[in-house]
Amino acid sequence: MSNPVCVEVTRGNLVESRHSASVAVVDGDGKLVFSLGDVDAAVFPRSACKAMQALPLVESGAADAYGFGNKELALACSSHSGQDEHVALAASMLARAGRNVDALECGAHWSFDQNTVIHQARTIDKPTALHNNCSGKHSGFVCACCHQDIDPKGYVGYDHPLQQQIRDTMQSLTGTALGVDNCGTDGCSIPNYAVPLKSLAHGFAKMATGAGLEPLRAKASRRLFEACMAEPFYVAGTGRACTALMQLAPGRIFAKTGAEGVFCAAIPEKGIAIALKCDDGTGRAAEAVVMATLARFFEKGGEVHEGLMAMANKSLRNWNGIHVGDIRVTSALTN
Repeated sequence: MSNPVCVEVTRGNLVESRHSASVAVVDGDGKLVFSLGDVDAAVFPRSACKAMQALPLVESGAADAYGFGNKELALACSSHSGQDEHVALAASMLARAGRNVDALECGAHWSFDQNTVIHQARTIDKPTALHNNCSGKHSGFVCACCHQDIDPKGYVGYDHPLQQQIRDTMQSLTGTALGVDNCGTDGCSIPNYAVPLKSLAHGFAKMATGAGLEPLRAKASRRLFEACMAEPFYVAGTGRACTALMQLAPGRIFAKTGAEGVFCAAIPEKGIAIALKCDDGTGRAAEAVVMATLARFFEKGGEVHEGLMAMANKSLRNWNGIHVGDIRVTSALTN
């Protein structure tokens, strides 16, 4: 199945680039509410599934044992920009478990955000693992291990007990068998599993609604979603799409991006979740697609709908501030 063009990028009066995508919107019972393209194709969710990966942190009792509130749980689900607040909070999470940066196995990198990396270059000699955009998730992993008396050493490995817990959790949520055959290694070194797009959306819809989940998991899912929606800065950072989406409609939209053009979102009050994949892996296209897809489920002409569509369709300006083109979603998403 050929996926439709969902985003166009213009220069002058001509279309310069086109981005095709697949989109699945699913309710808690697994019903496909809206779809575009091949939603049965398996995709790697990458960082979009971090809220699923954070469930053992809450379900094990570790989050309560270490006194984690909304900020810490949001950071555990994050792909943050490495701003000072993100780095400090990740360090604090580790300290509560009696650990430090040396326990992290995610690797170190400079921030992907231009303003933040300039600040980093002025204030530190080199980044540590705490500056890694996945350090919040990994700090949560270490804490989950320590609370359960599991040696965190090697926690990124496929056979580590924590990764087995995460694999079982994601398998239950998505209804997809997970193993070595559909496993890849993520940028932060942990296993990442390819699942059908609609199954990924269904997993998030179950988290958003509690449908089909045992009480402990339903409560933990709700807590993680609420934490992210309450503290969107700690999910991403200043100027980031995830943060902007959740700030636009406080407490109403959950959103989490992943690498290679993946984006997941949920509208808990509507009982639905979204998973999408842009074929070319472009982040700008994935952001536009998720914004326009979310807008479908808010009243047309209302503040949230108009805000989402304004974010999905935006002008492009060069370094002199001259309008040179636009990013715009196609009728595939708006009809």
